[in-house]
Amino acid sequence: MTITLTLLYDRIRWDEKELLDSARAKGLNVKEVDAKTTLLNLNKKADEDYGDVVLQRCISHTRGTYASACLESKGILVVNKASVSEICGNKLWCTLALIRAGVPTPRTIIAFTPESALKAAEEIGYPVVLKPLVGSWGRMVVALRDREEAEAIIELRSQMNGALNQIFYIQEKVERPPRDIRCVVVGDRVVAAVYRVAAPGEWRTNVARGGSTEPCPLTKGVEDIALKAAQAVGGGVLGVDMMESPCGLLVHEVNSTVEFRGAQSVSSTRIADEIVEYAVNLVRR
Repeated sequence: MTITLTLLYDRIRWDEKELLDSARAKGLNVKEVDAKTTLLNLNKKADEDYGDVVLQRCISHTRGTYASACLESKGILVVNKASVSEICGNKLWCTLALIRAGVPTPRTIIAFTPESALKAAEEIGYPVVLKPLVGSWGRMVVALRDREEAEAIIELRSQMNGALNQIFYIQEKVERPPRDIRCVVVGDRVVAAVYRVAAPGEWRTNVARGGSTEPCPLTKGVEDIALKAAQAVGGGVLGVDMMESPCGLLVHEVNSTVEFRGAQSVSSTRIADEIVEYAVNLVRR
């Protein structure tokens, strides 16, 4: 029997095209479902035939997580699970999961008022990094160099709408080379490891902010931490990001809808093939 793989998306990017091409090349039946237009009736079986396995690739963390939960409630196999997306999409949940599993992470303090946020920054010691609980591509991630800068930015954040904007996630600004390491984890394997190098004049390493990618040796240390971090959040297809600090590797983020275009540009492994094969093997178990 030919396996049917459904790609659930809200925008088709380069990564999704690669996944679709890979699935078709492997002879799978392929369906494409736009999450923006699909209806998920909770009181009956899915109106849409989602096949044997769904690759959830929504850019919107909220849309993807809730859609996954609805599909799973109907007995549909989804990669990644809603629980994994929920943890990875919220920096607090992710950090707590990493700490529980003994994965080394940067020093982090959560505060609930502007006044306590300033105390947190003082306790960690400037410079510090203020991050939104939910967000990607380095948006709203700010380095605060001193108290004056912290007061201005934290006051601005406190005026923003949304309950999550009133929770202040403050992290040490790790002394590191102008790069971090992105590992693409598929199941129990690290299929690619790359350096993400910050653009000139930019401290954030996100490719969306002009960062570039270079090959990174997959040492046992990098591999072990990446796999431990992936397991901590529930496993699946993940992007584990870590920094080279003076005291060793520190994991600062795990992504559940990992973008791999940059990693693919310097990797000899076809990452899309690894992801599709992983999904297919879950069906065959």
